[in-house]
Amino acid sequence: MDSNSSEAPGPRRTPLRGTADNALKIVVVGGFGVGKTTLVGAVSEIRPLNTEETMTKAGEGIDDPSGSWGKRSTTVAFDFGRITLSASQVLYLFGAPGQERFWFLWDRLFSGALGAVVLVDTRRLEESWYAIDRLEHHGTPFIVARNNFGDPSHSLEQVRAALDLPAEVPLVDCDARDRESSKQVLIELVRHLAARVEAGLGPAARPEAAPVAVSAVAGAGATHPSPYEESTP
Repeated sequence: MDSNSSEAPGPRRTPLRGTADNALKIVVVGGFGVGKTTLVGAVSEIRPLNTEETMTKAGEGIDDPSGSWGKRSTTVAFDFGRITLSASQVLYLFGAPGQERFWFLWDRLFSGALGAVVLVDTRRLEESWYAIDRLEHHGTPFIVARNNFGDPSHSLEQVRAALDLPAEVPLVDCDARDRESSKQVLIELVRHLAARVEAGLGPAARPEAAPVAVSAVAGAGATHPSPYEESTP
């Protein structure tokens, strides 16, 4: 099988500053083929590390590619990207694998996370329930982002009702292929974390980092354009 990784030919990676000593972690999670790898690649300032393998006949009957037309590879461990927030702070992005047989990795990925993004595809909303359940189980703050593969056929209110999302959990639209749209998702998550800390609703993993990260994420990437693009989610 061919493996796509950070070692593949591509633009030179941006080295991490020697002064960076404070790492923040965000996890992107969701069902199979919802666009997690694409979102991480859209916002990362480095060519992301990914553990994608070519889908073969061996996966037939195990992975369900319905609704993911044109998808030829799948994440088997996690995706990893990076955004430099300041001279001393970096944000690490981890994209979780979507297939049920790799869900055992999720709990480890959630450990130490500042928060999480649940990426959903309205064609397969039921695949998002497990991600939401595990995040609630761990007490990890999260937002939900609807990845639009075309014109939405349902309103956000209808999606919220279908997922049974509490009113305090933000639900936003995005296009995971678009850098600015994906960055706005991260900004919304960090704003949500900061609001929770201010409201005394329970500390995030790094409560002191949330307010600083809002403006930092908004300005991130201006001098580090993403070298990694995908044509399909």
